[in-house]
Amino acid sequence: MKILKKYIIIIPILIILFLLTLPKESESNNILKENMYDENKIVSVSYNSSISQMSMDDYLIGVLACEMPASFNKEALKAGAVAARTFYYYKELTLVNYIAVSSDQCYISIEEMHDKWGEKFQYYYNILKDAVKETNEEVLYYEENIIKSFYFSLSNGKTENSSSVFGEELPYLITVDSSWDKNINNFEVKVTMSLEEFVNKLEIVNTKNIEIKNIIRDSSDRVDKLQINDNHYTGVEFRKLLGLRSTDFDIIISNNIVTLITRGYGHGVGMSQYGANEMAKMGYTYEEILKYYYTGVELKKYCV
Repeated sequence: MKILKKYIIIIPILIILFLLTLPKESESNNILKENMYDENKIVSVSYNSSISQMSMDDYLIGVLACEMPASFNKEALKAGAVAARTFYYYKELTLVNYIAVSSDQCYISIEEMHDKWGEKFQYYYNILKDAVKETNEEVLYYEENIIKSFYFSLSNGKTENSSSVFGEELPYLITVDSSWDKNINNFEVKVTMSLEEFVNKLEIVNTKNIEIKNIIRDSSDRVDKLQINDNHYTGVEFRKLLGLRSTDFDIIISNNIVTLITRGYGHGVGMSQYGANEMAKMGYTYEEILKYYYTGVELKKYCV
């Protein structure tokens, strides 16, 4: 009987202690709110002329493997994972029944990763997997809205305003210094072609005398507009017509040979991937890198 009385006293005490450890209703709501994302989210990806279903993590690993060198610093890869995840969710929120396509973000399969990395496959795969896992559903917001997290390979020393490339003013996609990109191999590249090929690609009719004039550069030193004879081009149009690496270019014509010198690689808007890697090597974290290239943003977990 003494033992029974002892338990009668102890059990209510234990129940009270348990109830005290439970979170209050407001705390429970906050915990629920913080975890309103689908850990097992399945995404649709257009790949090899078919639609594949895969987890968000597997998709992001494939994007990182295609978009960035796996040998990059871990913090740069984590920044890349957040940018890629953010861009996917932005597209999903703005397009009905969104299917990820390579024109949005490049993706490669496990088999292609094997071909790309050979015996280092498992090593690099694990690095990218960790970069995705360690950023755990984090995305970028500007004033409570998911951003258009554009990114590109290598700047000309500065990033580009979104309005110059995409015709849309976005306060988080403005020119910032990225001068460390100038230390990268292939920062400056020369391309040569015949004068005939040059005028044909630009659809120039009067080819007797080629006159390049009225070259206007924007705040990032990229070509905004130029004129060749009677033809007018934006820098973006000129780059696309000639397949150039960037819109920061010089043109030299001599003896019917055209030499084009480009600096940087890509449209220049948002995060420079090589710039992110250089920042990571200097000791910056992925959050610091992201907040540097995307002005005024917040890093938060995605909530549906």
